[in-house]
Amino acid sequence: MTTAAKVALITGSTSGIGLAIAEAFAAAGYGIMINGLGDADQIEATRTRIAADHKVDVLYHPANMLVPAEIEDMVTKTRTHFGRLDVLVNNAGIQFVAPIEEFPAEKWDQIIGINLSSAFHTIRHAIPGMAAQKWGRIINIASAHGLVASPFKSAYVAAKHGIVGLTKTVALEHAKEGVTCNAICPGYVLTGLVKAQIPDQARSRGITEEEVIQNVLLAAQPTKQFVTVEQVASFALYLASDSAAQINGAILTMDGGWTAQ
Repeated sequence: MTTAAKVALITGSTSGIGLAIAEAFAAAGYGIMINGLGDADQIEATRTRIAADHKVDVLYHPANMLVPAEIEDMVTKTRTHFGRLDVLVNNAGIQFVAPIEEFPAEKWDQIIGINLSSAFHTIRHAIPGMAAQKWGRIINIASAHGLVASPFKSAYVAAKHGIVGLTKTVALEHAKEGVTCNAICPGYVLTGLVKAQIPDQARSRGITEEEVIQNVLLAAQPTKQFVTVEQVASFALYLASDSAAQINGAILTMDGGWTAQ
């Protein structure tokens, strides 16, 4: 076991939003447990780099977010190693797009399992320790699709709406114990996965990459700008602070005005 002033566990944190959140919390001095998919050597290089850059202890757990026993083991190992767990960020998620009548049942089950049910499992194992220490922060990375819908994303929209409801319920249950639960709802975030889609979209639609960005990806965002991973990470770090102690059960948009319409 090692010691850290505070400890954060971030699911889906080997790339994209989750990695940016892990970096932000490490820079703030947190002990970190990362989790996610990817090449084993690359993940180890990421883990050691974050630890070296920020002089904090960083662990990796390969829990499959579809397997409750592995999720429990991840939470348990975080507590065993660090002696505590203060912040849980539920970020793991996947996407699949198809009309409802063509949507594969196995894809529905995967998306609901990873995007929604995994958060239930992490929270139920993290809450007892947080309640006992009278301090904890649960931050769920939802989406603008937790508030509004888009065609062909039935499972993703259902899961993100579910995360919104789960967030509110957990917040009410543990409000008197110093534990808060909030959801961040980003619009389109410029991650590696999104960047990779732009050339393909341009070719398939017969338009320029800039037209894909402005007229397809950012069509719903009035600012016509992507949310950055660093902005989401900064928001999460604020929600973990003592200054945010009275923000609880909040569904917080970061979407350039998308859901204001």
